[in-house]
Amino acid sequence: MYKKKIPVSIDCGLHLFIEVINGKWKANLIWSIYSGIKRPGELHRKLPLASRRVLDTQLKQLTDHGIILKTTFEGLPLKVEYSLTPLGETLIPAIIFTAQWGEKHREQLEKLIYVIK
Repeated sequence: MYKKKIPVSIDCGLHLFIEVINGKWKANLIWSIYSGIKRPGELHRKLPLASRRVLDTQLKQLTDHGIILKTTFEGLPLKVEYSLTPLGETLIPAIIFTAQWGEKHREQLEKLIYVIK
């Protein structure tokens, strides 16, 4: 298992939040599950630019942090579904606010981001 070289700082709420949500696809995964997409294959189709390995890693991290719940159903083929935990549900207002902020400042940010690339 990968071990970070620099220890995680969790001395304030912002650091805790960033530790949980940090990852290119985590907010998208949380939002997709909140929106009703439950199966891994559906999540991979919803986020086609993300590799399956990265999504699987970030789903595991979200599960380990108690944000989502992975339910495995017996049978062949094996069926897996994800759902938000009550803790995960509390992230939805933060994701909505962040998305609204991005939309509100889209014009300015797109110019700056385009210049940087």
